[in-house]
Amino acid sequence: MKRTYRWLVGVGALAGVAAAAVYALNRLDESPIEKSESVQVTPALVAKGEYLSRAGNCMACHTVPGGKAFAGGRAIETPFGIIYSTNLTPDARDGVGGWNSSEFWRAMHNGRAKDGRLLYPAFPYTSYTQITRADSDAIWAYLRSVPAVTQPNRDNALGFPFNTQAALAGWRALFFRPGTFEANTQQTAEWNRGAYLVQGLGHCAACHTPRNVLGAARDGDAFRGGLIPVQNWYAPALNSPQEAGVAHWPQEQVEQLLKVGTSQQGSVSGPMAEVVFRSTQYLDDRDVRSMATYLRALPQHQITPEKAPSPAASTMELGAKVYRQNCAECHGERGQGESGAFPALAGNRAVTMQSPTNVVRMVLEGGYLPATQGNPRPQGMPPFLHVLSDKEIAAVVTYIRNAWDNVASTLDASDVYRTRERRGS
Repeated sequence: MKRTYRWLVGVGALAGVAAAAVYALNRLDESPIEKSESVQVTPALVAKGEYLSRAGNCMACHTVPGGKAFAGGRAIETPFGIIYSTNLTPDARDGVGGWNSSEFWRAMHNGRAKDGRLLYPAFPYTSYTQITRADSDAIWAYLRSVPAVTQPNRDNALGFPFNTQAALAGWRALFFRPGTFEANTQQTAEWNRGAYLVQGLGHCAACHTPRNVLGAARDGDAFRGGLIPVQNWYAPALNSPQEAGVAHWPQEQVEQLLKVGTSQQGSVSGPMAEVVFRSTQYLDDRDVRSMATYLRALPQHQITPEKAPSPAASTMELGAKVYRQNCAECHGERGQGESGAFPALAGNRAVTMQSPTNVVRMVLEGGYLPATQGNPRPQGMPPFLHVLSDKEIAAVVTYIRNAWDNVASTLDASDVYRTRERRGS
């Protein structure tokens, strides 16, 4: 009995020390609220804020499809449950109408709400912490100018302990420190502007970086690609020539991809198509050029493909049959595609990436380029989820990944089934 008592006391003491440590660490990321802070709101500042909110793609998460702009309520699925985006309109009760610019800055920089409550990193303050105070003030000014919407915020649907501030405090103690963007004096002003946009407002690493079991970006692996949690799209590595690295692309082709959504070198799809549609197509040429400059300069790393057995002859035979019946008319008998209309599959790294997830998703659900000013009527690929069986999809994906000198891993029906199940197809 005494031994059990001592053990319980010891555990309680350790828990108390851990809680105190978490509290102390989280006090470190506090910044004082400047109650006297006053921002002179001008039309120019509001216009700047609107532009920056586009760069940060704020509307995408804070607007329900078909709903009022910035009114929140969009469900953001995570491995830990559902987080609902908040109302950012200037409504005094439900929105941020009662927030001053310093309180808004603290949310962007420190990930804390007006009342000091810790925010979930589904709101990417881990990237936004690099945004300057001046840019935060401009976004705040713009949000005060949009129509106010009376729409109460929804409670998150998170299981225990992820629904507690204590768990969130622990996560932040382990994985978050407020920071600022520091220009690299060895680089050009254009490179530094691109780094600021990619690392901060654009929060590109939020998708293109692998995450650990607690949902935090893995240290030292920025831009090395990762599966987007729950969405089940693979965000390819931006610093690898085997995936989505653009170091070898001509500058103008990278700019065109960001601005238009397609170029001679490749096209966007899935979540990235939404980013181009809602965000990057609206950036001015200077910022697009800066982002392209930074992305082209990322240090490259080689991805060694996993050795995989050659596909079975029967699988390739079935895949070739499915391809001829459903794909060859657009993509060509030899996977050569049609310039300006249908992408080539032969030699296409998006097809032969280590992860086949995106190819399977596109066969199941179709592939659609974003409609942009530079490409207002893009070609699209129809979905085949109700046309082809899991076995047929596995065979045709295996075929295009291993035909015409392509070399990649194989799939079977269970791989396709799991992809269907994750997305409720």
